Amino acid sequence: MYEVGAPICFTTDWIRSWENRNQNDESQRLIHYINSSKMADGRLSTSIKDGSDADFDYICTPCEEDHIREEAVKYCPECEEYLCTKCTNQHGRRKATLSHKLLDKDATKRGSMVTIATKCRYHPNRDIEMYCGAHDMVYCLKCIAKEHRSCNDVSEIEDVHTSFVHQKEVQRLQDQTRNIQERLIAIDRKTQKNIDSLEEQRDDVLAKIEEIEKNLIEHIRKLKYEAISTLNKDYTSEKEELKHSINIMTNTKKEIENASSQLQTFTSMEAGQQFVQMKLIQQTVKDAVKLVEEREATGSKTLCFTENTDLKTSIMAATPLGHVNTVTENERQTAQRICKVKSKGINIKMQNDRKRCYIIDVCQLQDGTIMLADCDNKKIKRLDMNYNIKDHCDPGSYPMGICCTGQNEVAVKMYNNKVQFISVGSSLSKLSEITVEGGGFWGMAFCAGELWIPSGMSVNVYSTSGTLLKTISKDIKTICKSTIRHMAGSGETVIVTDNSDGAVCLGRNYTVQRELRDKRLVNTLGVCVSSDGTVFLSGFSSQNIVMFDKTGKNLGELVPKDAGLENQAALHYDDKRNCLIVTCANSDKVIIFDISD
Repeated sequence: MYEVGAPICFTTDWIRSWENRNQNDESQRLIHYINSSKMADGRLSTSIKDGSDADFDYICTPCEEDHIREEAVKYCPECEEYLCTKCTNQHGRRKATLSHKLLDKDATKRGSMVTIATKCRYHPNRDIEMYCGAHDMVYCLKCIAKEHRSCNDVSEIEDVHTSFVHQKEVQRLQDQTRNIQERLIAIDRKTQKNIDSLEEQRDDVLAKIEEIEKNLIEHIRKLKYEAISTLNKDYTSEKEELKHSINIMTNTKKEIENASSQLQTFTSMEAGQQFVQMKLIQQTVKDAVKLVEEREATGSKTLCFTENTDLKTSIMAATPLGHVNTVTENERQTAQRICKVKSKGINIKMQNDRKRCYIIDVCQLQDGTIMLADCDNKKIKRLDMNYNIKDHCDPGSYPMGICCTGQNEVAVKMYNNKVQFISVGSSLSKLSEITVEGGGFWGMAFCAGELWIPSGMSVNVYSTSGTLLKTISKDIKTICKSTIRHMAGSGETVIVTDNSDGAVCLGRNYTVQRELRDKRLVNTLGVCVSSDGTVFLSGFSSQNIVMFDKTGKNLGELVPKDAGLENQAALHYDDKRNCLIVTCANSDKVIIFDISD
């Protein structure tokens, strides 16, 4: 027997002997208490009771039932019987009792209890027989041999000095069990609710995907009908022109035929008449020759179609349709976004620009088209998919802000207190206009069908028809540190910069939600929001760009002061290309920052 707490060295023969010993141990029993006098249940007899000279501590239970007194040498805890030598042999031969584990007859004297074998939780076909003090846990021999060879404090269960568990400890364990049961039930309910909410969210995402498909199809159909209309118009025009040409040719042929007939009777005419007819026929032939030469030089007309490769490229290159991601509850406390940034300059000056460009604001349509408001040149410029100037239009005054108000529509706020709506199709064309206040201030945002226009340290909210819906001033004046500059809409929130060290977030109910502040920002002007809710702010004087997550947590500088930025005017995040567009005051270039996480 091993000394309690002493290290055990396992030999192969010793382990094999233990494994053989456990081969027939199939049942598992908990420790229970048996009162020695009750266990005997009349079986513990003396010579006085039976009038016999034989005095046994334990009598064989089966023999006693046959009124035979035999001394017991074993005890079967499963049958709860004491067995003599003969009955012990029979007990081991019967099929029903073959697997029963027999104990010494005096096992009940050890604390008046019987230990029933308990199966290992890791190896259910093996009994627990060992205790590891290092891990304070009981194991089967296989666990010890595999996982606890290096543990010093390993003992057999029989060699461990155990005592009854104190009632307080039992109560504490019961409380822990009850508590963990309640928590498991709560987690189960929460998980089931999460499954239900995931199903709803999946349906919402599917609806959005269907809506994107619908919008794309509708837009392509619109372009298709416009192309067909143009085709039919050109076809009809050219067809009518060719028919008119055929009529002219028919008349000319008749004139030539008449001239030919007249030449056949030419000898019968007087000299004066011959002279007149000769000149007329010469002119007819001359006109016919000119007509034929023109037609031969022109040749046949062909209807051609030149595909808009920018459209096809943008659609075919757009991958994926969107991003599906799963965020856990703990991850909603957004970790600091670490980005790698590469920048490049794009020239946006046109040949007929009279001044240096001053891109005071930027917006983007649903199809990815970038629109620039060039204040000093009084132009709205459209960029193609490669950020090259595609075309432009004159809004009528100096543009001070621009925002997307529809699938193919933008609104331009101008210095003359007008907002000009512009259709963005195959060409840029003016639509209606409305009158507003604050035209001379920078910026404008479109949120939930309403135009938000800054006016000093207040914000006016208009309908697209020009009705003033709300003036926000009281709350803003207590928080804004200076004149409001640019604005950006994000869901139900409008973020406004205040030319100081950050911005203010206004809710859909026109109240202040929170502030975004960073002392590293000086004269904050530009603001934009990415699709994941990240807010970008640029400091005009500090020449840097700082990020905040959608909860308002400061994520640090994306572009530090020493990166070479100068006098940033406006920001826009292009989610389709995962890049940040930065414009600078009095500059013929916009800077594109390609961002990767």
